[in-house]
Amino acid sequence: MRILILCHAFNSLSQRVFAELERAGHEVSVELDISDAVTREAVSLFGPDAVVAPFLKRRIPDDVWHAVPCLIIHPGPPGDRGPNALDWAVLDDEPAWGVSIIRATAELDGGPVLAARRFTMRRARKSSIYRLEVTEAAVEALFEALARLNHPEKSPENIIEFRGQGRWRDAVTADARRVDWQHDNTETVLRKINSADGQPGVVDRLAGRELRLFDARGEAELAGAAGQLLARCGGAVCRATTDGAIWIGYLKTTDRQDFKRPAVDVLGEAADALEEVRPRRTAQDDPRGPIRYVEHGEIGILEFDFYNGAMSTNDCAALLEAWRDAARRPTRVIVLAGGRDFWSNGMDLNGIEAADSPADESWRNINAMDDLAEAIIRTTSHLTVSAMAGNSAAGGVFLALAADRVWARDGVVLNPHYKNMGNLYGSELWTYLLPRRVGEQGIDKAMGHRLPMLAVRAHELGLVDAVGPNDPAEFDGFVRQAARQLAERDWSRAVATKKDRRTRDEKERPLAAYRAEELERMRLNFYGFDPSYHVARYRLVRRTPHAWTPLYLARHRHIGEPPASPETTR
Repeated sequence: MRILILCHAFNSLSQRVFAELERAGHEVSVELDISDAVTREAVSLFGPDAVVAPFLKRRIPDDVWHAVPCLIIHPGPPGDRGPNALDWAVLDDEPAWGVSIIRATAELDGGPVLAARRFTMRRARKSSIYRLEVTEAAVEALFEALARLNHPEKSPENIIEFRGQGRWRDAVTADARRVDWQHDNTETVLRKINSADGQPGVVDRLAGRELRLFDARGEAELAGAAGQLLARCGGAVCRATTDGAIWIGYLKTTDRQDFKRPAVDVLGEAADALEEVRPRRTAQDDPRGPIRYVEHGEIGILEFDFYNGAMSTNDCAALLEAWRDAARRPTRVIVLAGGRDFWSNGMDLNGIEAADSPADESWRNINAMDDLAEAIIRTTSHLTVSAMAGNSAAGGVFLALAADRVWARDGVVLNPHYKNMGNLYGSELWTYLLPRRVGEQGIDKAMGHRLPMLAVRAHELGLVDAVGPNDPAEFDGFVRQAARQLAERDWSRAVATKKDRRTRDEKERPLAAYRAEELERMRLNFYGFDPSYHVARYRLVRRTPHAWTPLYLARHRHIGEPPASPETTR
């Protein structure tokens, strides 16, 4: 089929839908939902068999859905209607939820349901549930719905169990999830903040200021008077509830132009006055901070779950310290395991944007990323693995390649390029790492486009060594089992071979030479006459509205030539 994706932003769900549709052989193009006139023009230019809307904030024009079937991906079960379906599900502590594929009509969310899927709710951030459970259910249901367009007589599956469960609900108000620190227990506070994570955040007063709260985690030991700020750790601050405490990782002001920053940076002197407590990286059940290290026999697993996959200068330094500690342990294999949502998205663009000199902070951040990548490459005492359970982009993808093996969960979306951020050249020693995996001929296939790829495609190119199960728990088991095999089967020979290759490579061309050449190009990005990187970062961080759809997405706007096929864009 010829399918037009219409979306407010090309986010994680939109990218996954795009990649899955291409994988299935459909001809796909994307238009950002800028205006009704732009949408009409896109439909006229592309002539789609169907329009798929993974993420919209407005109704599709009547003349568009009359002319072509329009499938809305709604993050709620059949019958549920309204703009904040998933927010309400988290806030109400729903035990199960769903995704519906609704054919657009004049009634918002009121059209016929073509397919639906159900899933068990986790107690987690709304944004995390959206990227995992909602995304997986949406992809599965979407293909059923597309099949029904050609066979309308076929009854939709998995609908009956949802009947009567939904209703129209308006947007969640700030008061509905406002925290009452004198009465709300830890579970309630976490649920309220989780329901607003991503956007818009929970409005609260903290240190005498009205702020929005994000990235909340429980605290197992600290306690105090309800509402009191207790301590700080890394960039987070700890605040007491009626029965314990939580960590708040990120804050922003209520100004629409503001963006999320570490809580200690936003609070300033109020945070400086708090006691700094050390992270607990080896705690089995309640680690303090985003880094955790656990061992399973000969396997050391170094987990890191940085918010939205962004790795600041300080985050890189902390992970480097944890890596060096892990490399001193008497284990055989070290596994780098990122978070459920993201493995890594590279540099922390928010932190860079907030700096007095974004150019200087960009330079510090990329050097800290390079320090980490180089330490992983130079670790010859262990076999190393990057286990990618979550999506990854830009420098995060190439950081993963620093390990000896790269394993990815089926369904993970990778963006192995820097082009979308103002044509950054990139570092993380990619000029050393990438050719070893894909050869000189494969470099352009990996980096010469701006489109997302699934883990299976990355495996075909050689970026990924193995693709594990889609289910996160099953993927964790896959990683542990495969890591045990690395530790047991000819481990000594494998380590010796690794040392020999590293020695040969260093003699042929030192890592320092690769790094220096990359950083010289990055210096031009940061300090040179072309401001593209700074403009792109500013627009992304501050969420400035799109004025047009980039041509690499809007294939239907290639003047004088037909839209590119999936193969020609690779």
